[in-house]
Amino acid sequence: AGPMTGRPGYNRAAFAAAEQRLRKKGHKVLNPGCLPADLPDRAYMPICLAMLQQAAGIYLLEGYQDSPGAMLELAYARRQGLEIIKE
Repeated sequence: AGPMTGRPGYNRAAFAAAEQRLRKKGHKVLNPGCLPADLPDRAYMPICLAMLQQAAGIYLLEGYQDSPGAMLELAYARRQGLEIIKE
């Protein structure tokens, strides 16, 4: 999870780099940065929460605190008892 709105390329490069690092450590990654860029804004959060329902943890990109969506995902992850890893 991390900031996307207002970032160049929706911060997809940071999401891709984090995915590579996590995969090298043996993690399976559900990357919201791979979602299509042309969905309506309201479509993303339900998809991201569905991804979290299948996850063992959440990885927070730098700047996540400035993203209302990432903060919502973090709150959900905490409620579900998921592992929380910060960049």
